Amino acid sequence: MRIVAGVATDTGRVRDHNEDSYIVEPPLYAIADGMGGANAGEVASQLALETIGDMQRVGETTLDDEVREANSVVFARSGEDTKFAGMGTTVTAALASAEALHLVHVGDSRAYLLRAGSLRQLTHDHTLVDRMVQAGEISRQEADVHPHRNVLIRSLGTEPKVDIEALDLGLLDGDQVLICSDGLTDMVTEGQITAILDIARGAPQDAAERLVRAANRAGGIDNITAIVLEAQPGEPEEGTVAPAVASAEPARRVPWRAITVVLTTIVLLLVAYTVFRSYLDRQWYLGVSNGHVALYQGIPAAPFGIHLSHVDLDTGLDAVKVEEFHYQGLEDGITFDSRDAALGIVQQMQDDLEQQQQQQQQHHHHNNKKNGGGGGQ
Repeated sequence: MRIVAGVATDTGRVRDHNEDSYIVEPPLYAIADGMGGANAGEVASQLALETIGDMQRVGETTLDDEVREANSVVFARSGEDTKFAGMGTTVTAALASAEALHLVHVGDSRAYLLRAGSLRQLTHDHTLVDRMVQAGEISRQEADVHPHRNVLIRSLGTEPKVDIEALDLGLLDGDQVLICSDGLTDMVTEGQITAILDIARGAPQDAAERLVRAANRAGGIDNITAIVLEAQPGEPEEGTVAPAVASAEPARRVPWRAITVVLTTIVLLLVAYTVFRSYLDRQWYLGVSNGHVALYQGIPAAPFGIHLSHVDLDTGLDAVKVEEFHYQGLEDGITFDSRDAALGIVQQMQDDLEQQQQQQQQHHHHNNKKNGGGGGQ
């Protein structure tokens, strides 16, 4: 089994700078979401991950101890400079080993596992509202919209010592693990996360980029960072070089020409794939999903059973009734050059249905009046 990773980050549509930091340095993967005035949040998140990364490279400590040390370093720095006073950060870090991940977590960034189509949150939010949920004071649905849902009760660097949340996760082939800042989860539902990870299965980088785009489309009110890890069949990449061994056999020539051809082919395939995915992301069509008119992103095709589109919006409009207004071809897909153009037709469909309903009501009212008047003579 090997771990393939993808990562994407974005400032979002509201903030003027990005206070999220990340590490993708196998076997270490981590996200930190900083907080504090001016640039203090950015300093806290970078300082925390630099500490963890540096200690991990030395290789003499555990991830748990590295996170605790990062807390001490950030706390000390906040006391040395008044402009950094009170700064802190979240940290969600994963260390991969043979068929397993060790997770260490502080704050409200999150780690999820998607296995066999089921998404499960692995970490707890160290927030005021999550504690209220655990105490039975409010429901999970109420917590999602609570005005204080981002108030942390535990973070890295705000106190001399920190309680960490640590867990071990055994991995199976096909498992997808998402590590993300709350800029993603505040904007994108778990259902959308599941759909995006499933669509981009086998391409973790594409999945990470899609998640960030989805958060920005939903408003992008905070910095957004996503790391997607996927457990795939195959041998893990070796991190060390085997020592030379004395041998009477002549040295074997390295097949550089063959290696060059293979690498060139891989690069061309990746470029072609990227161009094709970019093309699909710009295509839109109206089709049918669960009996409703639905807006799809992609093209209405499924070569070899691989669907090249996904539902972007279920309009709720009855597809059978809509086709009565000569919007033929829904089953095969009505294509558009842009999402706005497709939504314009959806609005026209809705107007036609409302006009038909009004006419039916007027006709019904006229018949009732006519029948009542005839009975009075």
